[in-house]
Amino acid sequence: MSLASTPERIAALRGVMQQRGVAACIVPTADPHLSEYLPAHWTARRWLSGFTGSAGTLIVTRDFAGLWTDSRYFSQAERQLAGSGIELMKLNTPHTPEHVGWLCTKVQSGDAVACAADMLSLAAETGLRKHLAEVGARLAEDDLPALIWTARPPLPHAPVYAHPIDYAVHRRAEKLAAVRQAMVAAGATCHIVSALDEIAWVLNLRGSDVEYNPVFLSHLLIDADGATLFIDASKLDAKLTAALAADGVRVAPYAAVSDALGRLPADARLLLAPAQVSAAVAHAIPEAVERVAAAGPISAAKARKGAAELAHVREAMRRDGVALVRGARWLDDAIKPGVQLTELDVDAKLRELRAQQPGFVSESFSTIAAYAANAAMPHYSATPESFSALQPRAMLLIDSGAQYLGGTTDITRMWALGETTAEQRRDVTLVLKGVIALSRAKFPRGASGQQLDALARAPIWAAGIDYGHGTGHGVGYCLNVHEGPQSIRPPRSASHLEPLDVGMITSIEPGIYKPGRHGVRIENLAATVPASDGEFGQFLQFETLTLCPIDTRLIDRSLLDAGEIAWLDGYHATVRERLAPLLDDPADRAWLEARCAPLSLARAA
Repeated sequence: MSLASTPERIAALRGVMQQRGVAACIVPTADPHLSEYLPAHWTARRWLSGFTGSAGTLIVTRDFAGLWTDSRYFSQAERQLAGSGIELMKLNTPHTPEHVGWLCTKVQSGDAVACAADMLSLAAETGLRKHLAEVGARLAEDDLPALIWTARPPLPHAPVYAHPIDYAVHRRAEKLAAVRQAMVAAGATCHIVSALDEIAWVLNLRGSDVEYNPVFLSHLLIDADGATLFIDASKLDAKLTAALAADGVRVAPYAAVSDALGRLPADARLLLAPAQVSAAVAHAIPEAVERVAAAGPISAAKARKGAAELAHVREAMRRDGVALVRGARWLDDAIKPGVQLTELDVDAKLRELRAQQPGFVSESFSTIAAYAANAAMPHYSATPESFSALQPRAMLLIDSGAQYLGGTTDITRMWALGETTAEQRRDVTLVLKGVIALSRAKFPRGASGQQLDALARAPIWAAGIDYGHGTGHGVGYCLNVHEGPQSIRPPRSASHLEPLDVGMITSIEPGIYKPGRHGVRIENLAATVPASDGEFGQFLQFETLTLCPIDTRLIDRSLLDAGEIAWLDGYHATVRERLAPLLDDPADRAWLEARCAPLSLARAA
């Protein structure tokens, strides 16, 4: 049966629902590891709906289909869902309930709601069951989309490789020993880990099963004497398998994790994080086994980069900065009347320049090169089927990043391609003020992302403007560009309560988005470092890691105070000092010098 269109696929899903006696089907954006970015094998929501954004939940009932997503994707979803019969449900807006609450008003007593157990965290499944039970409905843990997705892509099969110890810093055995100490402190005898970045980090391994994320499909069961890595063994060469065995890590088939959990002895005490383990994995645990429900120790350890790791990250930022400077100068030179240049050309050029840098592994996400009004879509993506040509006017937003053996980068810059409006320059300056305000902040140790979020928003709020996404996310170390446990955002999820601690790397990226007109975002990565220690305890601050000029052609200097100008001039002095020695081309150095000129001189440049 050919299911070429979204309406045909939704109709086929409803047919299966009717056969199974199911009133509603939930299709999350998830895989058995609860990843944000997914291998193609687990992109059922995308296949069914046609919506390609990285966040969203599809619900199909007998007579309704809706896709819930956040403000980053409103414009994209409106375009991609047009004519599909799927209604866009805008999260965190008035009159749009959260999807579980909405669903509980639509199902009736006795109804079954289907959702694959390996697409739900244990915590989410527990909450969903509770809410459905309150209205007399029940959860049927069936993967209905799999029954109609006959051309489903296979599981990825990329090789796994060692993260060199010079970059990993701490040996695998040391990391596993630290995890076991945390297990003992929590009263556990074993620990199940399904988060792919946690497994990669603790084992000093990397892979490419997920595009842009150097991770590999696996589960890890750690016990007092060793560990078992559940993985397709063909991804490991003999040398790597032997090295794992030397550190007490056995290898078992990827699909064998449930059987292994089912064989745990009755006196085992299993540490698991309910938000990071799928319901399917949890269901395999015998009832006699005590569950120690708590955040696992790997996430926090991974987030706190040590001095040696931060030194590697600073070097990765220098290399990334070199590629960015060369790319921005190329862009300045290329934007001329009559020259044919598109968003896709910018994407390709940055990829080419980054690949020339030592230690480059891959991009860290798909580059967002968004010209003019396209930038009003925070996660816009140009494709060969849909892209814009660049003109010598207005602004170009470039949000891009890379994976290096010594760190992960993520940066957003606005570039003037020609004449800009006063409104555009004002909005860029307001966003810059937000970046500066948070970058200069000093805060007591223990302060959370929720407490810090308003610092970046305040200059934007003062103009009666706001943005719908978080201000900052954690960033991995040659790992996922979005990493927990910390974030900087309003109080909408648990991550906003996580304190920002020493060694954490977090993005600072406020924005302004005006659909149909323009979008603005400026993003730096910053490390949390000590500031002072005195009568009122320890205070922390941010060290800006990202090294790339901010286009002063887009700044309305009249909106900046003396302290903000001093911060910008100081930042540009640092960028110039750290990047100039790596630029061999005199034209690149001259461009950098002009773009890093003190603001009082920058207009002439």
